[in-house]
Amino acid sequence: MSEAVQERSTGAEDVIWDLSVFYRSLDDPQIEADIQKLNDLMDAFQERWRGQLTQMSAADFVSAYAELEAIYDLSGRLGSYAMLNFSTDTGNPDFTAYMARIQDLDAELNQKLVFFYIEWNALDDQHAEAILADPQLEKCRYYLEAERRNKPYYLSEAEEQIVIEKQVTGSAAWTRFFTQLTSAFRFDWLGDEVNMTFVLNKLRDSDRDVREMAWRALTDKLDEKSMELTFIFNTLALDKANSDRRRGYASWISSRNLSNKASDDVVEALVTTVTGNYDLVARHYELKQALLGYDELYDYDRYAPLNLKESEEFYIWERARDIVLEAFDNFSPRLKSAAQLFFDHNWIHAPVLPNKRGGAFAAPTVASANPYVFLNYLGDTRDVTTLAHELGHGIHMVLSGRESGLFALYTPLTTAEMASTFAEMLVFQDLMAAEDDQEVKLSMLTEKIEDTFATVFRQISMNRFEDKMHATRRSEGELTAERFGELWLETQRDMFGDSVTITEEYGSWWSYVPHFLHTPGYVYAYSFGELLVLALYRIYQEEGAGFVPKYIDLLAAGDSDYPDRLLAKVGVDINAPGFWQKGIDVIEEWVTQAEALARQLYPDKFA
Repeated sequence: MSEAVQERSTGAEDVIWDLSVFYRSLDDPQIEADIQKLNDLMDAFQERWRGQLTQMSAADFVSAYAELEAIYDLSGRLGSYAMLNFSTDTGNPDFTAYMARIQDLDAELNQKLVFFYIEWNALDDQHAEAILADPQLEKCRYYLEAERRNKPYYLSEAEEQIVIEKQVTGSAAWTRFFTQLTSAFRFDWLGDEVNMTFVLNKLRDSDRDVREMAWRALTDKLDEKSMELTFIFNTLALDKANSDRRRGYASWISSRNLSNKASDDVVEALVTTVTGNYDLVARHYELKQALLGYDELYDYDRYAPLNLKESEEFYIWERARDIVLEAFDNFSPRLKSAAQLFFDHNWIHAPVLPNKRGGAFAAPTVASANPYVFLNYLGDTRDVTTLAHELGHGIHMVLSGRESGLFALYTPLTTAEMASTFAEMLVFQDLMAAEDDQEVKLSMLTEKIEDTFATVFRQISMNRFEDKMHATRRSEGELTAERFGELWLETQRDMFGDSVTITEEYGSWWSYVPHFLHTPGYVYAYSFGELLVLALYRIYQEEGAGFVPKYIDLLAAGDSDYPDRLLAKVGVDINAPGFWQKGIDVIEEWVTQAEALARQLYPDKFA
């Protein structure tokens, strides 16, 4: 790949994570030793506990839980090393081979351990409740109790083992192929070869011709790869339909809600509230059209900067780091110290590289190691907030790992987005408070509104696409690329109304979104987390310093209890009718503020 991908130095070129907490390299003999140890632990667990759960005492369950933690921790070390390496270079054959080997090993582990969960769920409720009531189970009670929510959906052990085995060559293989395929996309950009991260970043360029060129480049690439992408989506949608049918889930989203520990009613209330406020999206983009002076906004104008003062500020890595750490410190030194670990110990991978997967994430890994943050840092304002977002995840993982152990690291997606979006809010509010120039404030406010729209409204519109996609795949059979496009355009146009012209060419853009495949149903969690954080931040504004220790305790709790119980401790009731509207009201306040400020600063644009 040419140097065109990195148009100017960001200071993040050498920000590479250190994975030696796992292994020194793929040739480290400890890998083979750990694989053998893992197999021994799995075999010992099977031998000791298979067929014994009906006779097990509370003390036995405590012992079994400790053994499970040890097994999953060791497995997680092997798997984390595979996934993190693969993410940085999806075209590396050594990384892909090791990834495939660990996927096989993970399937073997799940096959050997599934008996425990089947036998635990097979216990009658009275027996299980007696076990759970024993004081010895304090540490593992929630884990075992929550697992019994899956009781109606288990198959027989033999069937579960077949499902696990076939996933390696089925859904897991297809999602891996999608990642490798899209990470390998290359584009001709003015004679240089660039990747998708570069092109997507150009959709935020101040030059409309550049944005349109990026839009065209990605559209053409998605059309070129339409056969492969459409086949992958159809295959995985059918795979999910078959799995849901066999397990008896009521709908395509039921398994995700169960995993997120959110009731169907709560999720339905979230979706209904957001879609019922789509008019806010139109209000914002009508304002943006006026400020840009365009006769019409097209889909490639959605992320256009407003060309106001400081709208294209560039942040070198060190400055972004300092901004984020200072914002965290202003809230709580404990947040800053947790975030500082990522910089001090090389827990971040930041540069844009040829075969590196796009986007950003934080990985909890395991309790015996540490979390990691993955970025594609280009130095714009959005990259600063992305750094804050992923460090928010990382802080959550650091605190929950220290306080609650391995299983509490893996919070439901709904509360997993809580810390990250709260971290973004801290950075935004600090930057706004330090700014006196009203034009800069308007620029910052509109950028924040668009980021929030992307998290709240766009994610729900994508949830609506997923809903239609799965329903249509199940009722109509295999879908054409054009049919996928119809569903995508319909749900996107519902959100934007008449404020943005959604072109027919945009109809292929469903096909590059990885969440639809890697984690079906994932996307509503972003909206859940953002609106939840707006409520939490409002409480912080009202309570001040008294809120801080409660929030820290909430993060440290990780997944040690159900989300609604944990949130109740900080004064939030997600089950209350109308809860989600509270967050929407905050967004409307921002839109109203931006409208008033824009009219004050640029009255001629609204004459």
